[in-house]
Amino acid sequence: MLNHSEPAFYLDGVKYQSHHFTLPLNYDDYTSTPDHVSVYVRELVKVENSDLDLPYLVYFQGGPGFPAARPLSNSGWLKRALDQYRVILLDQRGTGLSSPITTQTIQHLDPIKQAEYLSHFRADNIVRDAEAIRKHFSVDKWAIIGQSFGGFCSLTYLSLFPESLLASYITGGIPSISRNIDDVYHATYKRTLDKNNEFFARFPRAQELCDRIANSLLDHSVTLPNGQIFTVEQFQQMGICFGMAGGPEELYFQLETAFVDVNGQQELGYGFLNYVLSQQAHLTNPLYAILHEAIYCQHNASKWSAHRVRESYPQFNHQKGAPLRFTGEMVYPWFFDQLETLKPLKAAAELLAEKSDWPNLYNTEQLAKNTVPVAAATYVNDMFVEFDFSRETLKAIPSSKAWMTSEYEHNGLRVDGEKILSTLISMAEDIKAIQ
Repeated sequence: MLNHSEPAFYLDGVKYQSHHFTLPLNYDDYTSTPDHVSVYVRELVKVENSDLDLPYLVYFQGGPGFPAARPLSNSGWLKRALDQYRVILLDQRGTGLSSPITTQTIQHLDPIKQAEYLSHFRADNIVRDAEAIRKHFSVDKWAIIGQSFGGFCSLTYLSLFPESLLASYITGGIPSISRNIDDVYHATYKRTLDKNNEFFARFPRAQELCDRIANSLLDHSVTLPNGQIFTVEQFQQMGICFGMAGGPEELYFQLETAFVDVNGQQELGYGFLNYVLSQQAHLTNPLYAILHEAIYCQHNASKWSAHRVRESYPQFNHQKGAPLRFTGEMVYPWFFDQLETLKPLKAAAELLAEKSDWPNLYNTEQLAKNTVPVAAATYVNDMFVEFDFSRETLKAIPSSKAWMTSEYEHNGLRVDGEKILSTLISMAEDIKAIQ
């Protein structure tokens, strides 16, 4: 179970303690499949509280496929949390220091074994890892906080182990627990179109710049600094930033400097191309591409939902001479043809897209009788998690309360975390007071 703990260090008045655990790959069939994963957590507590018997708060990162943050200071949501909790930052399995999934680590497996292995890295097993760690710490109950995909994990935790939870705080992460994945992407494309319209209305030169870049990619072979061919489809993916506070502004300033003059000819500059590469998170975090659609699947296959649904929105299928429109967080099969580090995983990705026996992630009967205080910040203009679906889900969960706001984008917790978590804690206390 516990492999080892590392010596503590101290930063900005906070004690940082690392723990490594050896846990089953497959909790449902550990006897016949005795493979294991290493799971890493970082435990944080204010130095002056080190000897106090404080409750724990576990943070579930957004994604899927990204490790917990490495905080450099006692600030934001963490500052508020450390006032009353010991905080556990969990590197979800497959990320960070928890048996990380990269092309390097699994390319030795054949595609069938890759797909089988990767199928154990969804929210249900992430939650089972957390539950095993709770038992190791001999904690009766702890609170959880989930951002984005971390909120999906929170609802899975509420479904599987509600008796282990003091409270659940969720930010931008209340999914539909019953809708088909195609419904999700229809809603997402509509939101993304709205964000495009806002962007091009706000920045008068943006359309001209985007169309010039698209034409350059269609007329010439352009490579990114890693040698990868840069395509219009990849350029369109940069619209993911529209869902984040500050994202549209950053993208526009990059567009302004995209071209440089080389011997009297305009071509895309290295600085812009390097920026594009830095935004392709799928290259370093392949779980983000491989399992992104699977997080919506319960006894059904995704069959590349975003790719199929896109045909209903021809604005995104760029043709030369038409105004370019950005896509967003969607995952497409061409990723595994174009993105260098994903190419060796193409066959496994195809197998997972056809997988139809995914187990349930949510127990609707358990959620319908929930008694754990659930306080959720739901963002009205969220580009990634459909607001109407979030409201629909919360209506079916007793002891839940939503803070519905248009003040923040999807990354509200990063922008104003101290206020957001403080509000959610107060909401959860109100729920408990009237139970």
